[in-house]
Amino acid sequence: MSSIPSGSDSSDPSGSSYPAPSGSGCSDSYSAPLNGINLKDTTLDALAMSYSQSLTYTLHESGAPLHIVMVAPPYFEVPPAGYGGVEAVVAQLADALVARGHKVTLLGAGRPGTTAKFIRVWDDILADRLGDPFPEVVNALKVRRIITELARDERIDVVHDHTFAGPLNAPMYSALGIPTVVTVHGPVDGEARDYYGALGDTAQLVAISDRQRSLAAQLNWVGRVYNTVRPAEWPFLERKQDFALFLGRYASYKGPDLALKAAHEAGIPLVLAAKMNEPPEKAYFESAVRPLLRDTDFVFGEADQTAKRLLLSQARCLLFPIRWEEPFGIVMIEAMACGTPVVALRGGAVEEVVEHGVTGIICDDPAELPAAIAAVSDIDPAACRRRVVERFSADQLGAGYESAYYTAITRMADIPAPLSPEAISMIRPLSVVGNG
Repeated sequence: MSSIPSGSDSSDPSGSSYPAPSGSGCSDSYSAPLNGINLKDTTLDALAMSYSQSLTYTLHESGAPLHIVMVAPPYFEVPPAGYGGVEAVVAQLADALVARGHKVTLLGAGRPGTTAKFIRVWDDILADRLGDPFPEVVNALKVRRIITELARDERIDVVHDHTFAGPLNAPMYSALGIPTVVTVHGPVDGEARDYYGALGDTAQLVAISDRQRSLAAQLNWVGRVYNTVRPAEWPFLERKQDFALFLGRYASYKGPDLALKAAHEAGIPLVLAAKMNEPPEKAYFESAVRPLLRDTDFVFGEADQTAKRLLLSQARCLLFPIRWEEPFGIVMIEAMACGTPVVALRGGAVEEVVEHGVTGIICDDPAELPAAIAAVSDIDPAACRRRVVERFSADQLGAGYESAYYTAITRMADIPAPLSPEAISMIRPLSVVGNG
């Protein structure tokens, strides 16, 4: 495994074993010496800081292999057959971490679909329960039991939770000596900010955009890692068809009504490939979308992975007229990977994803959308693809989370105070893991 640059991919696919770092002399732990720390005339605070910095540096530079237990939501398989942005990211991350030499145990619903070892929490996915709080809570309880039992038999270095209720288990994992890293896939305003704030330092949070992190800077962030795609899995086409595309779900904050109005004024057909399973989505479609439909519009339905790639690669542009603080918006990089520019309203992470005038056009008002649709013919499809390859590919995903894990482990390894001079002199190299 290559060394990991500060601040920022071969193991058994079953996840049953992984190599110890060279020279460690142990398969179950990694010893990090206190390189460069002079204990003479050193205060306890300075010692703790120096120790933490030394451990983090040593871990980063060694690329020490970890055992990561990854928790996915119960609603879709990993990877998803159709809708499921979180699950798509989890699948990419699991594969990327295995490729980087780590052991990954994935807890999820339905069938396995990655190179990680898979533990089935639910026999079937719970897509029809999306939005219902009970599956989240029950999933958290099931996962807690599984991880507690797993920790009795084997070492776990990090729990990485991608669910909403799951982080409530972090104090229990902490008591086992296991840090919890949580990717915040949703908004961080209002009650969500209160929730993540109440977790305190028991959970190490990862933002998916700088904008998301800035909206709640007081939370216990451990880093920012952009969502990614595997560019090779997305077909690149330079010649586009004469239609615009809306892809997502039927909800006011996603702006399908704005997409319809903009396409009509621009004189271009619109394909709506959106999820409509939940009652609120159906109600919104009937009240706000159906009345706007014209003969030039095509309601495709929810697109599976094959249809999504076909639509995104052939569309003149993707319309992304959001009305909320979108934490990331993975469909934008899926479109750009296909060489398809994005026409979006400014908000959330849009400015971090789309390079205005190069990979799409960012508007400040819905009235600007029709002109932007007409102007995308000047956007170079190759530039769209290039931005994804350079900024949003799965290699960056694995390296970014690896760095977050090492930092979380370092935080878990704080030296207790107070320490006597005799105790300081007895300090030995620290094992990364304390739960077995």
